[in-house]
Amino acid sequence: MIEKYYKKPATWDRIRASWLFEQIEHYIVWLNEQGYALCNVNRRVPILLCFAAFAWERGARSVRGLPRHVQPFIDRYLRDRRNHITGKRTKTQIAREAGVPVEQMLRLALPGFIGRGDRRRPFPFQVEAPGFLHHLREERGVTPKTVESYSIILRSCESYLLRIGLTSIADLSPSILTAFVTERGLVLGKASIAELCSLLRVFLRYAYREKLIARDLSAAVHGPRNYRLATLPRSIPWADVQRMLDAVDRRSASGKRDYAILLLLVTYGLRSREVAGLTLDDLDWPQERLRVPERKAGHSTAYPLSPIVGEAIVDYLKNGRPQTKDRSLFFRAVAPFHPCGAACVSNRASHYLSKAGIAVPRPGSHTLRHACVQRLVDAKFSLKTIGDYVGHASPNSTQIYAKVDVESLRELALGQGEAVL
Repeated sequence: MIEKYYKKPATWDRIRASWLFEQIEHYIVWLNEQGYALCNVNRRVPILLCFAAFAWERGARSVRGLPRHVQPFIDRYLRDRRNHITGKRTKTQIAREAGVPVEQMLRLALPGFIGRGDRRRPFPFQVEAPGFLHHLREERGVTPKTVESYSIILRSCESYLLRIGLTSIADLSPSILTAFVTERGLVLGKASIAELCSLLRVFLRYAYREKLIARDLSAAVHGPRNYRLATLPRSIPWADVQRMLDAVDRRSASGKRDYAILLLLVTYGLRSREVAGLTLDDLDWPQERLRVPERKAGHSTAYPLSPIVGEAIVDYLKNGRPQTKDRSLFFRAVAPFHPCGAACVSNRASHYLSKAGIAVPRPGSHTLRHACVQRLVDAKFSLKTIGDYVGHASPNSTQIYAKVDVESLRELALGQGEAVL
């Protein structure tokens, strides 16, 4: 395999002379299978040769002894290149340059190897409240996504307590909890703070029930008032939707993928995770149908497959999607070719909204979902029909769009309210 990437026999000899040649060659084969470009391979192999020599100098004589040499190697790599640290090449980027190929090689060579970026931090307050995770999963029956939300919020609380020198939740007080919520309120929006307070109250009630704290402090956590229908959907006019679609360069593989993703978002009002979860099996070509399984409301929806959407997906499948046995529909456009996640889908929407010069608060996939619903409102579909179409769990979720039925509101303002109602 090294002959594919290096032409000089002297280079082959130098690589084969390394005591980690077998592991390096295995890694090169993996890079080739993942579709990494030639320049990536040429850049990574010299780093691995340096790591092999570094570990040998420090006494490593087997592959199993290599993990303890990874961080010292990265530290030395950084010291040797300290003059390369600039505004464009940060310390973190240079550390990744050395660490990523080494850790990828070790994952292939050592099953179960955990790299620096793979460390799974324990669930927050695991030492003081070890049963809380079980409580969430078994007693409350929350979904894995909700467990992740608890983890993020409680980890921020745990970090705050450590920062102020409080080492035990038994020492919690209303003033400390208020200070924590106030600090998070400086960087989070109303809805996020309301969620933080709600999840924090669940944890505090559990802690009191298990006698981990002396009194129930859940009543001391107050979130902001959120009034239903107090805000407007962040939709964009249909003309702006077309401008955004025109901003996609469909000549590249990533452009073909992104165009199909944007059409799915704006045509069916799908959520980012619903687009990311689509597979080849959800496309029923003979019946011209698109199936969207596992929606937020717990049901699935089948849509007629729009010819425009279908053509965009076919173009991507033929000319943009990497060759893989994975049945997921959308993939990263560069190696390693992993399926796109919800964050990737939302990021693509945000990118093209910005590229088209469309200003909108918190741009992302939901902007296009709102644009889809707004177009249905303008077409005079009933709110019940619209809610069913976009997968709302409750009619209350659709009611907010009645506020932006501009023509009906104009008739009301002109005194024609009786006809409208």
